[in-house]
Amino acid sequence: MNLVVSIAYIMYKFSKMRVKKNINNIFAIFLITHLLIWTLTPSFSNVNLPLDTIEALAWGSDLNWGFNKHPPMSALIAEIFYQIFGKQDWAYYLLSQIFICFSFFVVWKFSKEFFKDDFKSFISVLLLEGVYFYNYTTPEFNVYICELPFWVLTVFFCWKGIKNNQTHNWLLFGSFAALGLLSHYLFSYLLVSLSAYLIYLLYKKKLNFNCLNSLLTFVVITSPHFIWLIDNNFITLGYGLKRTGFEEIIISNHFLQPLMFIIKQFGILIPFFLLCFTIISKFKTKLNFKNKDLQFLTVINILPLILILLTSMILGVKIRTMWMTPFYLFIGVFIVFVFQKKFDQKRFSKFLTLFLFLFIISPSLYFYVSISKDNKRTDYPGREIARLVQDKWDKNFINEIKVVVGDEWSAGNLSYHLSSRPIWKLTLSDNLNKVGLNEGVIYTGNPKILKEICPGVFGSIRPVGYCMIGQK
Repeated sequence: MNLVVSIAYIMYKFSKMRVKKNINNIFAIFLITHLLIWTLTPSFSNVNLPLDTIEALAWGSDLNWGFNKHPPMSALIAEIFYQIFGKQDWAYYLLSQIFICFSFFVVWKFSKEFFKDDFKSFISVLLLEGVYFYNYTTPEFNVYICELPFWVLTVFFCWKGIKNNQTHNWLLFGSFAALGLLSHYLFSYLLVSLSAYLIYLLYKKKLNFNCLNSLLTFVVITSPHFIWLIDNNFITLGYGLKRTGFEEIIISNHFLQPLMFIIKQFGILIPFFLLCFTIISKFKTKLNFKNKDLQFLTVINILPLILILLTSMILGVKIRTMWMTPFYLFIGVFIVFVFQKKFDQKRFSKFLTLFLFLFIISPSLYFYVSISKDNKRTDYPGREIARLVQDKWDKNFINEIKVVVGDEWSAGNLSYHLSSRPIWKLTLSDNLNKVGLNEGVIYTGNPKILKEICPGVFGSIRPVGYCMIGQK
């Protein structure tokens, strides 16, 4: 990890410049450094792409307005990168970091709406390195990473709309809100929070009905997905509910699950709180909730957390840790705003020391875990398995592999690694009409079952069986 240390040292030397004078340059260095470290670290340490990234690529091979687990946005973006870069693993680590760094940039621009001092805006973004959602988990491009830019842009243009009441800001607000919902349904917690605040402002006559223009672009962009959802029996909603354990009716869950949620959130935020302690002299402040700036920051930071906690309490469901990825994007802005009078720039050296420690230790731990353990998804020999499958295919058939059928991991890896880039299908039961007579198909699954029913050539690479049906 000499590269990580070297890059962090360069960043440290730049940060020792006169901070206020060079704040924009230092912020740019921070973004570039973060992007390089978190692109290069997994590129060198991982054998295979992570599960969620393979899933997105599998769905992207046959784009639709939705899939069995999630809405379509992550698949669309992964497919765009595939069309540009192909089977280059580093490209998808880069994709994640582009989404992360762009989100940081928008938070930076948003914070300038609340702080006259750019240094406070700078700290409000650096604090996010204390939240592991924005470093350790970022190499895996998934629906949670996908929704981050849309989360920050939705908030940014909602604020612009409230502040200036210009039609184009409201239209952009509706557009990014729609794209966010098409990334992940938990985006709705932000939308409900912002909608409640807009209704409040309308009631207080502090806003006119120009804000309803946002509904226009929102409905236009999301309607094809909702039509798909109805046609497919709300399959993605069913998957989401299943992940919460909603089917298990246990009274104690209404207390235990919210308690576990709270404990986990505090645990996740420990590094963030430690960073706050190094730069804030006293955690005492007077809050004026009549202040419209504080109102809005509370709505985007606290209200979504309250809503998701209430969901867990009322339904007794489990809130999975990764679901909270976008919820803390503006927590740095909120903390710095609330305690800005207790903000001590003289303590910056202490803050910087801890920040750089976290900045180095996170990718170092990721690299160590990746190379020291060999039973992770990212150790899966996907490229080698695809080569073996291709060799067996070429010995038996003359046509190309056009379709792979099975779960997103086994079949999805084949879709990504095989040279013909076959489309992925979870099942062909409802899609036989989409497969031509001359198109090669590979089924993956339980080897014992496939061996018994395979009408073509069977092979297995433990623990997966492969049934190949092609033209001889």
